[in-house]
Amino acid sequence: MDDRENRDFDIAFALQMQEAMNDSLLEQQQPSQPEEEEHGYEDQIAHLQTLELLHKYKLEMEDNESSQAEMRRVREELQRRVHDHRFAREISRIPEPEWQKNGDNVEKPFGEGSSSSSTPAGLGLVEEAEPFRLYFKGLFSDERWGSVAAVAAAVCDPSGMMVLKVQKPLLGDWKAGWMDNLELKVEVKGLMEGLTAALSVDIKRIDFFCDYYPLYQYITMRWLVKQQTIGTVIDQVILLQRKFESCRPFFVARNDIRYAFKLARGALESQITRSAKSNNSKNVMENCSICLEDIVVGQMFSIDGCLHRYCFSCMKQHVEVKLLNGVVPRCPHEKCNSKLDIHNSKKFLSPELVDKMMLLLKEESIPVTEKIYCPVPLCSMLMSKKEALECVKGVAAGANQSGIRKCIKCDALFCINCMVPWHKNMNCRDYKRLNPHPNAEDAKLKSLANQKLWRQCVKCSHMIELAEGCYHITCRCGYEFCYTCGASWIKKEPTCSCRIWDERNILDRQRR
Repeated sequence: MDDRENRDFDIAFALQMQEAMNDSLLEQQQPSQPEEEEHGYEDQIAHLQTLELLHKYKLEMEDNESSQAEMRRVREELQRRVHDHRFAREISRIPEPEWQKNGDNVEKPFGEGSSSSSTPAGLGLVEEAEPFRLYFKGLFSDERWGSVAAVAAAVCDPSGMMVLKVQKPLLGDWKAGWMDNLELKVEVKGLMEGLTAALSVDIKRIDFFCDYYPLYQYITMRWLVKQQTIGTVIDQVILLQRKFESCRPFFVARNDIRYAFKLARGALESQITRSAKSNNSKNVMENCSICLEDIVVGQMFSIDGCLHRYCFSCMKQHVEVKLLNGVVPRCPHEKCNSKLDIHNSKKFLSPELVDKMMLLLKEESIPVTEKIYCPVPLCSMLMSKKEALECVKGVAAGANQSGIRKCIKCDALFCINCMVPWHKNMNCRDYKRLNPHPNAEDAKLKSLANQKLWRQCVKCSHMIELAEGCYHITCRCGYEFCYTCGASWIKKEPTCSCRIWDERNILDRQRR
């Protein structure tokens, strides 16, 4: 509310007060009939009610002005942080000799020579600024006395420091129109609250981190929306995303959004009388440090080796995320590397996840240079070279010299040198001459690698994609080479004259 509106409001308020006082004086000076006295009393009540409404309106406008002032303060603080972050990056590019000579004179005060001086709300206009981060969570609980829900979001700057917090219960009939998928609804609501808060302080580039798999699949359009209610809220999220210059989703483990989870849990518990839930309980409860729920002890999972304990639900979600990213799941506790026992993990994992975990554990146990897969497309069994050699012994003589091997699963014979079905009575050179074109699957991979500019390690044949960083590649087998031309690196030194790095691969890296 500007100064002019304040002056107009104060004048109107003063006139109303004066009018009420004058009417009161006239009533006292002039006697009247009982009916008139009653009528004058009603007029006074009406005037007082009007004054009360005006007073309330003035307080609301003052609160709104205070809220706007707080938003301006947050915007300015964010602008200052982006300015400092960008200036620090500029300093890091100054060569050492020049820094030693002129470093004491380097300065760039906030508001001078920065975009913030010309655009007061230009936080998102700062070029090359790294994206902010949004962590969010929505929770609900069906209690005997009704359903309650709450959402929370934390907006952090590129360094990870929180700059904005949202924590609120969902009031009213929050389940309206939703018979099921309530978890999806509260998660979407939490995301929308976080994105709206980020837009309110003019953030233009943001990454948001989601631990709920269905929402991530819908947002990235990997899943087709079939229900109208789901489609409506997903469209709302997409519209919010388009208001940013950059707005990218990432799927992470629940432990990675623990702070947002804690905020949502606090807002949810403020609506629940905890004594009503626990006083009459006959089961011994234990609190899970990830979801902050009180869980029956029998539904808690203890990790061998470290004895950290988490509920089955959090452990399952943690393992799913790790397996999806091709990482062997370990204890969710920070800096704890205790492995999960596959047999104990069957308590909370589905058979499909158990199979994936067993395969990943086997892949980790076999050295990269010893790892091979059955070339039969319908099999593709993972095995070590030693296993394939042991399996063929007794079937073919001189296997070590000829290169013949046998799959440990489908018993198919194949050539270890060509990685194709065994070419009997033909050496590898003749086979390659008679079969110059690879099979359809290999041809697709080669075409995709050419389009994406992937490189293949000459030692282990592993395909590599450069996502960020310099062109000096260290393969998982230990071989070092140049990503540009493939030339080897010897003793940490290149054997070619290609560029070592590109600035874009450093500035555009994805921060997780």
